[in-house]
Amino acid sequence: MNSEDVKAVRALLSKPQRIVIIPHKNPDGDAIGSCLGLWHYLKNLGLEATVVAPNDYPKFLKWMPGTESILNFEKQNSQALEVLEAASLCFTLDFNDLSRVGQLTPILLKSTAKFIMIDHHRSPDNYATITYSDPKMSSTCEMIYHFITKLDGKDKITEDIANCLYSGIVTDTGSFKFAATTSTTHRTAATLMEKGADNALIQNRIFDTNSPERLQLLGCALKNMVIIKEFHTAYTFLTQEELDTHNYKKGDTEGFVNYGLTIESIKFAVIFIENKEEGIIKISFRSQGQFSVNEFARAHFHGGGHTNAAGGKSDSDMSTAISRFTKLLNDYKDELNS
Repeated sequence: MNSEDVKAVRALLSKPQRIVIIPHKNPDGDAIGSCLGLWHYLKNLGLEATVVAPNDYPKFLKWMPGTESILNFEKQNSQALEVLEAASLCFTLDFNDLSRVGQLTPILLKSTAKFIMIDHHRSPDNYATITYSDPKMSSTCEMIYHFITKLDGKDKITEDIANCLYSGIVTDTGSFKFAATTSTTHRTAATLMEKGADNALIQNRIFDTNSPERLQLLGCALKNMVIIKEFHTAYTFLTQEELDTHNYKKGDTEGFVNYGLTIESIKFAVIFIENKEEGIIKISFRSQGQFSVNEFARAHFHGGGHTNAAGGKSDSDMSTAISRFTKLLNDYKDELNS
């Protein structure tokens, strides 16, 4: 964020505002952590702020300080609408295109509020008055830390803010093992721990708290895994029937796609998940090295994300989606074998 943007943000926050903070649809740890971290900071400045999530989010994130204050647009519709329509300033976090917020999209398109985008995904749209975009950052939570610091607010980072931001960094870096983790990420995490972030508690609540049904669903996904050695690729899938059998709850498949990358010589891992309610196959892509799943998802599956982590979807049935995917691999044979 350059000096002109910092000056503009200071001016906006120097006067009374009705602030709304919005994550993307199906918010993950980085989205919720960044929203709550910013919410605590703004509230501590004496500003009026509310987090409005497009829909629900996983149970393993609901321990974060302030989570009870989040308005779920699907479940608290009238209250959320009132906040959105009254907003004078809107922060959009962890996404860079208004199509990513589901039912909130038409509401935000009509809003007269000024927008501030803070996000680390590639190819940001131009809807915001102020755009803080940096695809080299590990997470939006890391960016919120730098955002607060640039506003000379480092001394205002409380234990609650630290726990929220640290949680998002941990989830988006896979506990600091993904390629986007930098020395700056580690320095940020260290500072947040000094401010009170509880590493052991956060790691336990996010990664080490499972239901029997989730572990059984993981077993099902691993059993379904297919390895295509000639393309250094592994994919798996979960049907709606398999999800229902194992009492699937939002967030239960988080991290399943990463297991493919733990196999020796695998560079490209994918999971296909059937969602009959939306009539789509949701797809998560992961890679190691220089193979860009962001470009792959954008080109073929209406998606995008980062070089080594992206998402997409298919409107076809499961077998058609997988068949199309496997046929596409031949076009990327040189990249996957380099």
